[in-house]
Amino acid sequence: MRAMKRIVILISGRGSNMEAILRAASAEKWPAQIVAVISNKSTAAGLATASSAGIAARVVEHVSYPDRAQFDQALSTVIDEYSPDLVILAGFLRILTSAFVAHYHGRMVNIHPSLLPSFPGLDTHQRALEAGVKFHGATVHFVTPELDHGPIIEQAIVPVLDTDTEDTLAARVLEQEHVIYPRAVRDFIEGRYALMEGRIVRHTA
Repeated sequence: MRAMKRIVILISGRGSNMEAILRAASAEKWPAQIVAVISNKSTAAGLATASSAGIAARVVEHVSYPDRAQFDQALSTVIDEYSPDLVILAGFLRILTSAFVAHYHGRMVNIHPSLLPSFPGLDTHQRALEAGVKFHGATVHFVTPELDHGPIIEQAIVPVLDTDTEDTLAARVLEQEHVIYPRAVRDFIEGRYALMEGRIVRHTA
């Protein structure tokens, strides 16, 4: 029997993508256990969601540390208590050091609200509207030291409407995030792809 994979999720707020992953894991009976949800903010609403689901909810506040490197070291110490096979960034609003990223190489994923490599960073929806693109979307990718530039696992495309505002476009993109992120995570834990020598290698059953 295949061993259950262990997942740790990092959040900074409500964690709507975390909620989507929790729902999918339960409904689809994934061969995995979400063993901890960790936030850099004690006020993150997603911590209560995790606790109510019987998941360890931990806080490592970045404001308690003098610099990014010391925060990342403290965070990795807590993460490693749970021996995760996969670390999921779900609205975790911190830029991570190269050492932290290297420690979880090939087992840390993120979702970004644009069709990478377009619009890395913040304010993606407003920038997409200002650029006049006809299609926008979301990208699940492996985390690498370069912000929002890791190998792409999955993308969802959302048409940009003439009537769109930043809020309406963001809402439609978020709906797709909640579809592709759980799917990408499930495919990882079921061994359907892996990161090898900087590229995604897909495995067929």
